[in-house]
Amino acid sequence: MKKLFSVFLLFAFSLIFSQVNPNDTIRVENLPKDSIPAAKPRTEPEILGNIANSNAPSKLRKFSPTKAGLYSAVLPGLGQFYNRKYWKIPIVWGAVGTGIGIAVWNDNQYKRYRNAFVAELNGLPHEFSGIRGVDKTVLGNAQDRSKRQRDYAIGITGLIYILNIVDAVVDAHLYEGRKDPDLALTPAVIHDRFSNFESKGGLAITFKF
Repeated sequence: MKKLFSVFLLFAFSLIFSQVNPNDTIRVENLPKDSIPAAKPRTEPEILGNIANSNAPSKLRKFSPTKAGLYSAVLPGLGQFYNRKYWKIPIVWGAVGTGIGIAVWNDNQYKRYRNAFVAELNGLPHEFSGIRGVDKTVLGNAQDRSKRQRDYAIGITGLIYILNIVDAVVDAHLYEGRKDPDLALTPAVIHDRFSNFESKGGLAITFKF
């Protein structure tokens, strides 16, 4: 019985030790080392260069007035896009488009009345025939009015086109001045001795040099 018990214990210990893996160890040879590399000493010229770059004034974006004007001449609003004045583009397009639309509409009306006026003079039927009160005088006045309004619309559209170019050129030319802290538009109190109120609110343009 004791021999059987001894054999049983020997067999149990053999099973227990057979489950232990002798290779179960923590490997530390591939772990990164907690070390801080020493900073590379900088030379005196590098230090002076860094100081100069830190104290240098920030570079201002400059736009070419010539380019801005040419861009706006080629396509209205393109100069404003070049100057990064994106909010002005819909205004320019809306103004130019409205002028062109009015001019085209009045030109079509002028052609209608002109054709009817010529047909009325020749005694031929036209689209206004049979309407009471419509004669050559009425048709002549209608065609003159449509022509005049068309010419006004063309002139105003041309003026808007020129103003679009001027705005782009002036914007590009004054861009650097607007970024200058010495040029400012600030509220101010205006003293007027010739009115009932000596002090008035207003705006003052200040330029330091």
